[in-house]
Amino acid sequence: MGEDGRTESPNEAALLALMESTGYSMVQENGQRKFGGPPPGWDGPPPPRGCEVFVGKIPRDMYEDELVPVFERAGRIYEFRLMMEFSGENRGYAFVMYTTREAAQRSIHLLDNHEIRPGKFIGVCVSLDNCRLFIGSIPKDKTKEEILVEMRKVTEGVVDVIVYPSATDKTKNRGFAFVEYDSHKAAAMARRKLIPGTFQLWGHTIQVDWAEPEKDVDEETMLRVRVLYVRNLMMTTTEDTLRQEFSRFKPGTVERVKKLTDYAFVHYHSREDAVTALHLMNGALIDGATIEVTLAKPVSKEGGRRFGNRGYVGNSNLVGPYGDASSTGSFLFQGREDGGMMGGGQFSSAVTLLEYYCLKNSWALPEYYLYSTPGQEGKLMLIYKVVISSTRSSFMPDKVCTVLEDAKELAAQNALWNLGYPGLLSYGCTRAFPYPLSPTTPQRLYIPPNQIPAFF
Repeated sequence: MGEDGRTESPNEAALLALMESTGYSMVQENGQRKFGGPPPGWDGPPPPRGCEVFVGKIPRDMYEDELVPVFERAGRIYEFRLMMEFSGENRGYAFVMYTTREAAQRSIHLLDNHEIRPGKFIGVCVSLDNCRLFIGSIPKDKTKEEILVEMRKVTEGVVDVIVYPSATDKTKNRGFAFVEYDSHKAAAMARRKLIPGTFQLWGHTIQVDWAEPEKDVDEETMLRVRVLYVRNLMMTTTEDTLRQEFSRFKPGTVERVKKLTDYAFVHYHSREDAVTALHLMNGALIDGATIEVTLAKPVSKEGGRRFGNRGYVGNSNLVGPYGDASSTGSFLFQGREDGGMMGGGQFSSAVTLLEYYCLKNSWALPEYYLYSTPGQEGKLMLIYKVVISSTRSSFMPDKVCTVLEDAKELAAQNALWNLGYPGLLSYGCTRAFPYPLSPTTPQRLYIPPNQIPAFF
């Protein structure tokens, strides 16, 4: 650190020249170097939410003297924060806050996948202060009110708790919840307190990580949406029932309905009717279940880059909850079911991890179809096929098991592997055998619902 408080670095002369030409200040603190914040002549509060972008895949020997002129092409910079190593190299990512949301969006369009150096491409996406934590391994018999009271006892700044009921038993939760805090700082402090992995609630060691920030859709696009997302439905509720209930206020208004497990999308002919139905149906009772209704969020056909809470993860095409966007109108739920980029080791089974992964991507829950084939000594060999309707994909492992629970776990792990999940469980079915054991084609095996193991 120099006598004037600025950081010395291999390109100090270039940085000094940048500061002199722009009038911006530069200081290093807490592992990051701040350029600006506020810029010269700024009067008033910092820019609002949505003005900051995250930049990943920055070459480690590239600094503000090269980066700032590139990002100034999109608009006036309020603050540029480059994450730094103790060695003086950068950590490969930065945060750029513009003075307006429009400039932030322009930088994404202009600079995402921009070749910053020959053969070196950066990634740029919107950065939001995350105020939501994912809490896993919660007892399934606990209600939202009980979880809210408990989280307020152990952490500060809790605003709300989001709990999702089981698809098969609405009196139970799904074993996890999302906790909303009043600020990013409060969420970060809570995560720091809970993250060691030894903290317990109701005698259960919980898992904690950042929930994935809600994906923003511009206001102009949302004003054109005429599709409702409906969740917390009974598994037995039909599309015909939904069409009838959602068009009761004005017959003929519903264009089509698509139901997937315990949620559905209701398309209206007009935006006005969709908004009316939203206000009338949110909180309504259908087949004994209190439903939640919101406007669906459109998903870009081109997909997008996926980023972790504070880091660049890579490319991932966003797939709509059902079918091709061009033919059905692809929509994504508002993100309240998004989870964090969690490692597989934080879940006790691949079955649970696969459900979490599907929820995080706003997909339908996985469907399991059981097949059997004759094995040695007359034993019945079992294998599950996993179907994820949202992606129009199905997966079947290359091994069979003699135990039902093992077969389901093996199928879930195989599906996760094929989906490219980054934190796979190292699960091994010790009772798995190579498939097929005989030339006989596996047959669908019917098992009464009350005899199927309850994983959720």
